[in-house]
Amino acid sequence: MTATPTTANATVGIDLGTTNSLVAYCDASGPRILPDALGRALVPSVVRFDAEGVVVGHAARDSAADHPATTISSVKRLMGRSLRDAESDLRYLPYSVVAGAGETARLSIPSLRGGPRVFSPQEVSAHILRALKEQASDALGIQVTRAVITVPAYFDDAQRQATKDAGRIAGLDVIRIVNEPTAAALAYGLGAGLSGEKFGERVIAVYDFGGGTFDISILRITPAQAEGETSFFEVLATSGDTHLGGDDADHELMRRLLGSDPEALPLADRRTLKREAEALKFRLTESELANADFTLVGRHVTAEVSRAEYEDLIAPFVKRTLELCSLALSDAARTLRRPNPPPIERVIMVGGMTRTPLVRRAVGDFFQLDPYIAVDPDQVVALGAAVQASILSGQTKGALLLDVIPLSLGIETVGGAVAKLIVRNSTVPAKASEFFSTSVDGQTSIRLSVFQGEREMAADCRRLGEFHLRGIPPMPAGIPQLEVQFLVDSSGVLNVSAHERRSGKRAALQVIPNHGLTREEVDRMERESYAHAREDMNRHRVVDLIANSKLDLKWIGDRFERFKHILEAENRVDLQARMETLQEFVRRAETDWDSVDPNEFHRAKEELDRASVRLQEVGIAMSLKESQPKV
Repeated sequence: MTATPTTANATVGIDLGTTNSLVAYCDASGPRILPDALGRALVPSVVRFDAEGVVVGHAARDSAADHPATTISSVKRLMGRSLRDAESDLRYLPYSVVAGAGETARLSIPSLRGGPRVFSPQEVSAHILRALKEQASDALGIQVTRAVITVPAYFDDAQRQATKDAGRIAGLDVIRIVNEPTAAALAYGLGAGLSGEKFGERVIAVYDFGGGTFDISILRITPAQAEGETSFFEVLATSGDTHLGGDDADHELMRRLLGSDPEALPLADRRTLKREAEALKFRLTESELANADFTLVGRHVTAEVSRAEYEDLIAPFVKRTLELCSLALSDAARTLRRPNPPPIERVIMVGGMTRTPLVRRAVGDFFQLDPYIAVDPDQVVALGAAVQASILSGQTKGALLLDVIPLSLGIETVGGAVAKLIVRNSTVPAKASEFFSTSVDGQTSIRLSVFQGEREMAADCRRLGEFHLRGIPPMPAGIPQLEVQFLVDSSGVLNVSAHERRSGKRAALQVIPNHGLTREEVDRMERESYAHAREDMNRHRVVDLIANSKLDLKWIGDRFERFKHILEAENRVDLQARMETLQEFVRRAETDWDSVDPNEFHRAKEELDRASVRLQEVGIAMSLKESQPKV
């Protein structure tokens, strides 16, 4: 059952993607994408920083070649990562990445008001989330402040926390982080509903090959068979790679077009090369042969690439995805305590790379099934996030999601080993505790280092953070009784607490990864988002007025040139003056958005629209006259 949204309970689902992002909502008629004012579903995950403000989405993407150093794309690949983590990407990125506090990957933007600035990936992502939030609010006619946001299933704790931080900076209450493949299964399974199909219990695979990440999840879906019963969505196993996606295909094509690595190219040329490689990838998905023809500084590039050649370039990536599929199937067998993996009845395809013919063939051959492509692979994750949002807000009843953590979590012990408290593919929320003690006589503090990974030694795992339990009375080694408890919440985010039982000393924290944002940074960014809210809204309004006014001026101008000789002199003079006035507003706003009053700009546009009514009438009359048959 579903309910009508109110200002109190409207919760949206957001797919924060590497290449594109979407926002969706689920109501009585089911989940649906919320488009922008022009009816566009996808919001390019691209942000441009100007001296005057921030531009997000289509406008930022379309002008990226003109602003290479200040336009950020594929920022999802940098979320919650260190500069060292991102090292392999740097040669391809058409913007500058530098080291921030704790060796975090940060974006350096030159030529801004007040000089160069450094932004975290969370701040950049927050601009995308804020744009989606405003888009949803406009579409629903209410102020949206709550959201479910999806992440790759293999995002670690740092990356999940970074996503929550981005939501908070954007002014969103992120009530749940959901794995992307799990969201896709929700969209597919609820009501069997996007396809109109009905089925009983079945095990499915969700193959999610997106712009920056790959995930494979094995799920058991048990749909409700009668009114009042509960549908179960149980994740049996998940595997993946947070650094494998369509961007890697782009990188291979960049090298193919250039004949070498692009790291020596100027930023503007790297941006052009990336755009042309991506466009070539899209064409090769549809055609057996595609051409590239473009100009870099001092160099003209032409190339003809066949689909077969492209498939050779990406074959290692596709092979890697299938290896991860094998791992997930083996893990699913262990979860079910079976000697063999369960039979897969359907393979749901998610992400833009699944449109590639090679990917569909390889997946079909691996699972011995025709891949399921009835639902748009770009939209299914957002639709599923909306379903989960509807469940959590109480609007949709009778569905239970049982997700898992992707990687094991543990504590470093003496000698550099890792004692795992929660193992991978444990259902969340999850809780575990274990007792530790000291190894040195008279020790009055204990340092706890938290790690995530599958290796046995801390050096081979990712350190999420550390904290100290101080003030322990000096005791012989081995006497203190330190109980460490891990709690992974339903979003997959880790909280750690420690209790020394003999002294009663306690410590607790939500682990802040040493390559993430501090609480103080998030607090500051949140304050700044509120402090600049009015300025940001005005900037957004002016940008929209520029785009819409240009469309009006083109349409009215074309008709004016065609029919001005028919218009009455007074109307003709008035219309021309109002067009010139609006053109001046556009010119000034494009030069310096803060130099125009948005209200006056809006009035000028409305006055031109009203003044053009007579022109429209004349145009319609002449069109009807011209369409009449001649006798």
